[in-house]
Amino acid sequence: MIKPLYDRILLEAIQEEAITHSGILLPESKDKPTVARVVAVGESTDKESPTSIKVGDHVIYKKYSTTEIKYQNQDYLIIESKDILAIVEEDK
Repeated sequence: MIKPLYDRILLEAIQEEAITHSGILLPESKDKPTVARVVAVGESTDKESPTSIKVGDHVIYKKYSTTEIKYQNQDYLIIESKDILAIVEEDK
């Protein structure tokens, strides 16, 4: 298991659907997704601004602010918590 250090967060990119609701196949985009699932959260050394991001959250992040890694044949992203733009909440 990978445990990020300091205020870093380990993400797993969420792949967008390649087929619309009406069944139209969409061409593969060259842009990488900017929505990901949080896999692990580092322990911040800054006690005044603790992160509200938790494992399992879906987040929107800055597109070019990640470090890509491959661990046990799985692709992950590591990002600083300040580069997380929003937490995606499900509609109820």
